[in-house]
Amino acid sequence: FSQDRTGLADFALESGGQKQNQVLMFWGVGLRSLSLTCPDVHPGSCWAFKGSAGVLVLRLSRRILPTSFSLEHLPKALAPSGGRLSSAPRDFSVYVSQRDHGRFLLGSFTYDEAGEALQTFRVLVILVCLFINVLSNWGHQDYTCLYRFRAHGTLYVFRRKHILVTTL
Repeated sequence: FSQDRTGLADFALESGGQKQNQVLMFWGVGLRSLSLTCPDVHPGSCWAFKGSAGVLVLRLSRRILPTSFSLEHLPKALAPSGGRLSSAPRDFSVYVSQRDHGRFLLGSFTYDEAGEALQTFRVLVILVCLFINVLSNWGHQDYTCLYRFRAHGTLYVFRRKHILVTTL
């Protein structure tokens, strides 16, 4: 990748400090070879999972005050199916895990198949671990591909007066 194209720091990027050994297992398969946290969106360089729904847990490189997330799929021009993105995630939710507070929904979003390959979704809450729950894809019955997911925000510095209590 010659440029990131968002101009935003990516706290889910492996080269930015995201710990592969801290990424949780998915269906008993280690995610060490996961390309989702690397800047590569070439055909086949994705995290493919069976069916149209799945869950991925990413441990971020740092605690952040998130401002947005970006989901990137293969550009239509590179799609082996003639520009059809049936394996792209369609509807997805992002959750945050906070120690002693459980899991909270940050938001539910729709990746626009007709839009740009790289799409950004705005949010606001302190987080260190994400649960990305893909709810459906754009029609492929056998699998869904996630090419890249990014977490953007500013570093969070804990101060006693900044205690987050939320019920999303």
